[in-house]
Amino acid sequence: MSKSTSSLTRGFLSALTLPVGGLVLGLIILLICLIFSVTLGAADIPVDTIYTALMGFDGSKEHLIIRTVRLPRSLLAVMVGAAISVSGALMQGITRNPLADPGILGINAGASLAVVISIFIFGASTPSVYVWYAFTGAGITAVSVYFLASLGRSGITPLNLTIAGAAISALLAALITTVLIVSQRTLEEIRFWLAGSLAGADTNIIAQVLPYICIGLILAFLLARQITILSLGEDIAKGLGQQTLWIKIVAAMSIFLLQGSAVAVAGGIGFIGLVVPHIVRFLVGVDYRWILPYSALFGSILLLGSDIFARLVIRPQEVPVGIMTALVGAPFFIYLAKNKIKK
Repeated sequence: MSKSTSSLTRGFLSALTLPVGGLVLGLIILLICLIFSVTLGAADIPVDTIYTALMGFDGSKEHLIIRTVRLPRSLLAVMVGAAISVSGALMQGITRNPLADPGILGINAGASLAVVISIFIFGASTPSVYVWYAFTGAGITAVSVYFLASLGRSGITPLNLTIAGAAISALLAALITTVLIVSQRTLEEIRFWLAGSLAGADTNIIAQVLPYICIGLILAFLLARQITILSLGEDIAKGLGQQTLWIKIVAAMSIFLLQGSAVAVAGGIGFIGLVVPHIVRFLVGVDYRWILPYSALFGSILLLGSDIFARLVIRPQEVPVGIMTALVGAPFFIYLAKNKIKK
């Protein structure tokens, strides 16, 4: 092997090792968060009890709490955090809008309204039913926001998208409030869910949404290289032979699967899809082959950590996890709005 080839190989391995090492470190942090999530709550459980509950279940109260409450809830937090953050990264990539986020652009509100209507009118009661209404609501809202943003004099700019998303969100929030005022039954069923909550998670809920989240993540990871090029500009992407329309369609399918699943099981958890991709870009750059897996990992960690604090801050009661993520995300949104947005 020549000296130049050897140097090039070392440079490639060095460039590859750093992101891979970051993923390994992130997985370790996620595992630690999982352990804390299972052990901490209204009743603290020793760490060694986790192993015995999984490997030698004896039907005791602590084992039941771990296997039927804490562990399913923690796994659902991992899934939902990954889904929301990856969908946010995809939205920012295909729109080149630093403020793109399923919540800020009204997609959460659209999905939430659809779920509320499904309960109020059709009596839906399970996440497997919610998810299809959430997909429909998210899709209709996304189209509406893009159409409203395109009516501006300067076309679809980040600012116009953000304003259109805020207007649609306000309208949908008013409609949700109207339905909940009219129907006390609907309010009682989903009042905690609307604020964003992982309470009540079980293995059946995980099984119902896991296929949709897996398909959404697979589609996103398969598009990583194309999204990297598209994020540089549509003209550049077309010049390199990209079928930009099909890329956007498949990316939209991935976003709807991921966000629809997340809203169906956890309600309107905001800001994770906004905050995590920006943190990830600071660490790994603009290559979506790294941005997407890092976003999935960091989103899981952020939501799992937020859920731990939500259970501890006023225990034995708990705060909806959507409130905790808003406390983190709102200041970050203000910073981005002030410094990053381009007309």
